[in-house]
Amino acid sequence: MCFKKKMKITSYTIELQDIHLYARHGVLEQETAVGAWFTINTKLHISDHSCATTDAIEGTVSYADVYELIKREMSTPSKLLENVCHRIITALFKQFEIIEQIDITLRKDTPPMGGDRLSAAVTLQAKR
Repeated sequence: MCFKKKMKITSYTIELQDIHLYARHGVLEQETAVGAWFTINTKLHISDHSCATTDAIEGTVSYADVYELIKREMSTPSKLLENVCHRIITALFKQFEIIEQIDITLRKDTPPMGGDRLSAAVTLQAKR
């Protein structure tokens, strides 16, 4: 005899990977004057799973809106990558109440440290 069990969604995340933006973050004067390329990866843990069954955008977070928010925050120069991540997290929590947790990694693709293929990154994780 076959028993049917109701499926239960245990987690729901939205990820935006490899967002590549040009910005003016850094401690050195040259970094803020010239700028550099950065790569951002985000993972948003969402509290409401209803969109999986309803197919309604109201139960989720628009990744297009998340991208625009990240792009806007990246356009404000900061000395530290940690500060940029903190600003992005704060803005995401403010705009989207259903986000429970955010993991974000911000990587400077070519920091001024003399290496050909060197990158430097910070990762922040925050919960409500």
